[in-house]
Amino acid sequence: MTRIFETPLYPYRRSADQDVATPARHPVIVVGAGPVGLAAAIDLALHDVPVVVLDENDKVSFGSRAICFAKRPLEILDRLGCGEEMVQKGVTWSTGKVFFDDRQVYGFDLLPESGHKRPAFINLQQYHLEKYLVDRVFALAAQGKRIEIRGGSKVSAVEPASDHVALTVETPDGPYRLQADWLIACDGANSPVRRMMGLDFVGRVFEDNFLIADVVMEADFPTERWFWFDPPFNRGQSALLHKQPDNVWRIDLQLGWNIDREKEKLPENVIPRLKAMLGPEAKFELEWVSIYTFQCRRMERFRHGRVLFAGDAAHQVSPFGARGANSGFQDTDNLVWKLKLVTDHMAPESLLDSYDVERIHGADENILNSSRSTDFITPKSEMSRIFRDAVLDLAEHHAFARPLVNSGRLSVPCTYDGSPLNGPDCAAMPSRTRPGSPAPDAPLPDGSWLVDRLGGDFRIVTIDAQAPQSVCAGGICATRLALSASDNTALRERWLGDASSAVYLIRPDQHVAARWEIFDETALRAAIATATGRTGEHT
Repeated sequence: MTRIFETPLYPYRRSADQDVATPARHPVIVVGAGPVGLAAAIDLALHDVPVVVLDENDKVSFGSRAICFAKRPLEILDRLGCGEEMVQKGVTWSTGKVFFDDRQVYGFDLLPESGHKRPAFINLQQYHLEKYLVDRVFALAAQGKRIEIRGGSKVSAVEPASDHVALTVETPDGPYRLQADWLIACDGANSPVRRMMGLDFVGRVFEDNFLIADVVMEADFPTERWFWFDPPFNRGQSALLHKQPDNVWRIDLQLGWNIDREKEKLPENVIPRLKAMLGPEAKFELEWVSIYTFQCRRMERFRHGRVLFAGDAAHQVSPFGARGANSGFQDTDNLVWKLKLVTDHMAPESLLDSYDVERIHGADENILNSSRSTDFITPKSEMSRIFRDAVLDLAEHHAFARPLVNSGRLSVPCTYDGSPLNGPDCAAMPSRTRPGSPAPDAPLPDGSWLVDRLGGDFRIVTIDAQAPQSVCAGGICATRLALSASDNTALRERWLGDASSAVYLIRPDQHVAARWEIFDETALRAAIATATGRTGEHT
C-alpha cells in the first residue's frame, strides 16, 4: 500500500522563471513547504498577496513528527480553510494522566469549560496535516489566487539587499536566480537560510536523548495523554504514549545521554523496549523511529531586513508541551496581516518590527515553560530528583502538589502584554480579553461561533453597545460585529465581566487591540492607527 508520505505531491516542474534573462521578482517567497511555510503561503494568498513556496522536497514529511495541535492553532487553521479536515481525521482528547512508577498520581482536563467550537487538542500525524495544506494551496490556485509550490527547488544562496532579497535556486535542470520583495524562511530547525546569512541561535541544549517510535497496532488504551516518570519498563527514565489516527500510536522513551544513536534506532533494539512497555504478547508494526535531543533556543531577532524567520527556523523547544508547530502557526498568524499592510503601503515597514517584539515574547514564554518541563522530567542533580519524586508522591493524595507536577505544560496561546500595538484597556472586563490577548471563543444564538465571525480583518465587536457599521483610520477600516450578552452566559463571562457593555477592536490575527465600555470614535481611530504601527495618526 502506498502511503501519503511516499507519494510526490508537488513534483519538480520547470518554471517560466527559469527561462528569463533577468531574474523574476515576486512579492513574497516562502522557503520551506512544511506546516508553517504552507500556512504562511495560504494566509498570504487569502490576503491577495502573490506568493511562491520553494522546497527541495516534493512530498510531505515522513513520520508523525508534530502530532498535537492545540485549540488556538486549530482556530487559525479554520480561518485558512483546513481546520475541519484536521478535526474530522484527528483524535480528539482533553484528558491527561501522569504515572509515577506503576501508579497514577495525577490527572487533568485541558478544556474544563464548554462553549468552544474546537477541542483542547487533537492528535494527527504531521503528514496528514501537510497533505491538507498542500490540497488547500492547489484549491486556492484553481480559484485564481497567485500561489505556487515549486518542488525540487533548493535555495543555495541568499543575498539580502535594501529593497529585495536575491536567491539562487538549484533544480534538476540547473540553477536559476530569483528575487523577492520579502522572504519568509520556514525551512526548519537546521534552516539553510539562517546558516547562509551567518545567523545562529541563543539558548540551551539539554543533555538527554529520547526515542520516538510510531507503531501500528490494535489497542484498547483510552484516548488520553499518558506520561510516566520512572516506569517499571524504563527505570530511571520517562515515557509518553499518544493515540493517533489509523491505529498509529506515538511512543516517546527517554534513553539518557551517553548512547549510540544509530544503534538505538535499530529494530532489534527498539522492539524489546516497546515490548517491555506494551507487554510481551503485543503485536505491532514499526512505522517510524527517530531520536531527538531537547533544545530550547531562539534567534536573537526574527526579522533581518527583508528576511523574516518563522517556526523552527526562528526558535526551538522540547516537544513536551506541543509548542513547536503550534507556536509556528501563531508566528505566521502574527506576521502575514502586517506584511499585507506593508506591501499595500497601508502601514510603515516598521510595523514588521512588532513581529519581532510579539513573537519573541511568545518564543521566550514557550522556552521558559519548556525548560521548566525539561528540568522536571530530567533532573540534573540528585537533590532535584529527590524533590521531583517527593512532588509526585504527594500529588497522588494532595491537591496542593498537583500544580507542581510538570510533565510538559501544554501549549496555550500567547498574550502580547506590553506590545507597542496595544491600545486602551478597561479594568472592568475580564483579564482574558485584555489588549494583546487572543479572542476567546463563544457560541452565538444563530449557531455560529464568535471566532469564526471575526475573520481575518480588523473588526469592532460590540456587546450591548452602539457603534457605526465601520470606522476607518488612514484607509484601514474596521467593520462591526454586533452581539448581545443577554441569555449568553459564555459571552458575558468571557467578554463583559463586570462591565455592562463593551466595545472591542480586534486585529486581523484575532488578538484584542483595545477595549472600552462605550463607543468613542476618536479613541477607536487612534487605536487602529496604533495597531497598524502609525501611533499618533487617527484621521
